[in-house]
Amino acid sequence: MRAARQHRNVILGAALCALSAGPALAQGNFPNRPITLVVPLPAGGTADLLCRFAAEKATAGLGQQVVVENRPGGAGGRVGMDQVMRAPPDGHTLLCGTQLLFSITHLVFTKSQADARVMEPISVLATYPLIIITKAALPVSNMKEFLAYAKANPGKLNYGHQGKGNTGHLLGELMMLKAGFQMTEIPYRGSAPAINDLLAGTIDMVPDYLLANKQNIDVGKIKFLATASEKRLKDYPNVETVAETLPGVTSTTWMAVAAPPGTPKEITQKIADAISQGFKQPDLVAKIQRLEADPLGSSPEQMREMIKQSENTWAPVVKARSISVD
Repeated sequence: MRAARQHRNVILGAALCALSAGPALAQGNFPNRPITLVVPLPAGGTADLLCRFAAEKATAGLGQQVVVENRPGGAGGRVGMDQVMRAPPDGHTLLCGTQLLFSITHLVFTKSQADARVMEPISVLATYPLIIITKAALPVSNMKEFLAYAKANPGKLNYGHQGKGNTGHLLGELMMLKAGFQMTEIPYRGSAPAINDLLAGTIDMVPDYLLANKQNIDVGKIKFLATASEKRLKDYPNVETVAETLPGVTSTTWMAVAAPPGTPKEITQKIADAISQGFKQPDLVAKIQRLEADPLGSSPEQMREMIKQSENTWAPVVKARSISVD
């Protein structure tokens, strides 16, 4: 009996060891099938391209195909985000989303229970600043003149943005908070219709991105007043930063990759390493810079810190201006 009991204990112990080793073995074998990278945005544009670059380099670094799946829809990209948050935390379903999705969407979309901050950070891919552009006929040529004109003509100026709770909206509200003036906010569905109205002269100002507006800026169809980056842009050294007139006002957005809550750190680190190595390669660095963005390929810890910084910047603006989307 005693020998039989000892034999059972040995078998039970071996079984428990096998069970406890299961996750470790699974992590060690990761990835063991193709990976889906969900992008909660339409195909095309800088954000989508950055996600596709990440998929390409992760495929090479991990030895398994990383397939991009565009899942636009839902306020703030909720459809794609919800899909990833419900996925098994095994690293085979990932999200490639925007800065605000990870940092302030939970504050703006008040009726949603989803909160992307519980996801496991992997890597910030690249950063790119907003710029301030105005219609060509506006009688100002820099940020100082713009603010003086706005204060001298209260309620006369309006500004367009990509949609409620988006980066352009938040930057416009932050500028008004810091400088003590008022503009009329005109929300659009994306940048393109806002820029069309800016070109037509029916709105005065739009906070947007350089790449989509470079051609119109260079031929003088719109004015490039300032960049919201921390430093002046290399290609436009004579264009001041917003912070030169409004100290502390910057807005640099980014795209990043994250995993479902509970994904083991060994897996997220392995994916981050693959992305980081790829985003240091000269050919990809050149491609990203042509998008007027700065490649990064951060660690999970750096991404976690950047999420905190973004929330610290924009949460007070959301609260002060009572920004919410139903």
